[in-house]
Amino acid sequence: MISGFPSTLQFSENGFAITQPLFSDDQIAAIVQAIDTTDHSHPAFRKSADLFAVRRFLHEVPAVQPLVLTDALLQLVETFAGSGYRPVKSIYFDKPPESNWFVSYHQDLTISVDKKSDAEGYGPWTVKPGQFAVQPPLPILENNLTLRIHLDDTDEHNGALRVVPGSHRKGVYRPETIDWQRETDVSCAVPRGGVMLMRPLLLHASGRTTNNRRRRVIHIEFSNSVLPEGMQWSELLSGTFA
Repeated sequence: MISGFPSTLQFSENGFAITQPLFSDDQIAAIVQAIDTTDHSHPAFRKSADLFAVRRFLHEVPAVQPLVLTDALLQLVETFAGSGYRPVKSIYFDKPPESNWFVSYHQDLTISVDKKSDAEGYGPWTVKPGQFAVQPPLPILENNLTLRIHLDDTDEHNGALRVVPGSHRKGVYRPETIDWQRETDVSCAVPRGGVMLMRPLLLHASGRTTNNRRRRVIHIEFSNSVLPEGMQWSELLSGTFA
């Protein structure tokens, strides 16, 4: 690794990579304070015994934008994806120490857009608060990049992702068709302040918490794809990015 950045070759082959910490304790404390001092009554904020989540995170908690979209993070995006990439979707996940919440193997197959369209290759559609979720043509999913910023040390005991390396290169890969005689999965431990990069088509899952430790993650999807006329990324941020 150089300056906390993993190998781009490793990322291309496996569909994921993990950095050393890119955010300091002080930076993480500032991010957490911005979240804690935001009004949580909006419908985008969802809280249960197993999970606290904020959809449209960068929009609903705008104070975190300069704290999260640092020069180091944007350089990471440019290094692993290329130029012209901008945030197009963001979610905050806070998995409490006693959580029994888990997510089975899946791919991230939808994007968030501002309106429904008859554009060829887009569908099925789902209505979300303030936006629409839709499965786009495969090249868009293959081109997008996801970053997961970890605000806590995370391992297999408090919800670290398990992934199937290389599964991002197999198109839409239904979990029920996984051939475990040929495939293997690995657990992705990420240090506090570290970032996990992944392709949306990478098969991934997360387990229950068993060590009574919290797991907070900021999930941001980046794209440089132009959507068909009449459709826009619903969470696209204005400004200059990598």
